[in-house]
Amino acid sequence: MEASLHEVASGTLDIHREGLSYAMLAKDHGFTFVPGEMDGIDRQARSIHVKAVYNEGEEVFAARDLSYDTLVLAVGSRSNFFNTPGAEEYATALDSTEQAEKFRLKFLRELVAADQRKKTDPAHSLNIAIVGGGATGVELAAELLEAGKNLGFYGINELNPEEDIHITLLEGSSRILAALPEKTSAAATRLLKERGITVKTSVLVASVQEKSLTDSNDNKYPADLTVWAAGIKAPAFLTELGLETNKINQVIADKTLCTSDPAIYAMGDCAQVEWEPGRYLPARAQVAHQQADYLIGELSARINGTASSGKPFAFKDYGSLVSVGHNKGVGSLMGVLTGKSLFVEGLLARLMYMSLHLMHHMAILGIARTGAVALGRLLLKRSTPKVKLH
Repeated sequence: MEASLHEVASGTLDIHREGLSYAMLAKDHGFTFVPGEMDGIDRQARSIHVKAVYNEGEEVFAARDLSYDTLVLAVGSRSNFFNTPGAEEYATALDSTEQAEKFRLKFLRELVAADQRKKTDPAHSLNIAIVGGGATGVELAAELLEAGKNLGFYGINELNPEEDIHITLLEGSSRILAALPEKTSAAATRLLKERGITVKTSVLVASVQEKSLTDSNDNKYPADLTVWAAGIKAPAFLTELGLETNKINQVIADKTLCTSDPAIYAMGDCAQVEWEPGRYLPARAQVAHQQADYLIGELSARINGTASSGKPFAFKDYGSLVSVGHNKGVGSLMGVLTGKSLFVEGLLARLMYMSLHLMHHMAILGIARTGAVALGRLLLKRSTPKVKLH
């Protein structure tokens, strides 16, 4: 499981503190973990081809073919650069802990360089641009400010984080956190501005250069570091499987999460599932969590050879919480207590955010109680059919 990537990127969270070993989870909870990148599917033979795994040029696991009776695609998403010139070359995405760690080291390098230049150029500053005002962009902006408080630990003494680190958050919509209620968006904007972050909305980035950004109106923004958090797309290989996909590579699934192939399901960010007529489920953790719970019943029925419940997946929105600093947060809770949307802000919101983060950890660690072990036992009792989770 990946840590909170915005905290890893800013250096406020140790990359090793929250990581969980898939192999150990498999051992403890009764499922099989097979490392390797999926290289293709033979849907007729119901077989997955997995690439060889190498470590420093040495083959650790050979390429293999794995058979399946039921396949669940849960391969997530990655950043969508929307073919913006220079974005992939000069901007950093935060799709993985490796990318977050890479950004952290780049951030430290720029801080040290800026600190050195400050000795000869008192007016020098470090400019950071974040493209995308969703939860990732907002939380990263706040965490980078938190990281600035600890510069002294790295021997950076010339740079004043409050005056010499300039963070600009650029959002194409008319407000940040556009998917959340307007009150939440307004509160987050106020808190970010109070902390010295420049928030620019209705700005479409047209190109990215090594040390700057240019918008669609030809305005330039200085940027020693650029982070891209402006949208997602599913991995491109999904379009090569013969399944129906959309323009951002997501596999189209029906309301039972089944794809155009009845033996293949899709869930999470890599799946397009209709929520309401004309609206699709958002790429959010709570959607994937609820879909996993739903699929436990569906897969158990398939393994047992019994009929499916026939009930479609129904998503219940419990609201959203966004961290805007270690003592601040904003969010809305959707009808959990009163049937109405509740707005929360400040330390209470931050504490709730931390609590939900811990609950997610507990859900992963306690997965045996909620489904994996149950499926594992069923698999042990029956030689067929088999279920492979990829």
